[in-house]
Amino acid sequence: MTAGLSGRSVFLVEDEVMIRMMVADMLEELGYKVAAEAGDIPEAMRLAQATDFDIAILDVNVNGKVISPVADVIKAKGCPFIFATGYGSSGLPEQYRDRPALQKPFQLDALGKTIEAALRGG
Repeated sequence: MTAGLSGRSVFLVEDEVMIRMMVADMLEELGYKVAAEAGDIPEAMRLAQATDFDIAILDVNVNGKVISPVADVIKAKGCPFIFATGYGSSGLPEQYRDRPALQKPFQLDALGKTIEAALRGG
């Protein structure tokens, strides 16, 4: 990990518990702290507003609902975010197709590079 990015905090939204645990472990392995985790949209909305974090990783489809309302809150806070999707960029909410997306399943290396680029504003 690049110096200066270690210790940043991540807000993680993923409805599949096993995937959420795996991604949280990957984040910790990369040197990030998990600030909060959510498994559904209402909880994600509440945490997005109430939690301080440096970047968010958002599953695009959470229990059959699109993540857009949560992305809107995070965008309003001025925080970068990354989508995680099994559907490719065509599965992203239309207004956010310019945002970085990780294709599931993703590797540790891809996760690290995508987070670093997003934190740098790239």
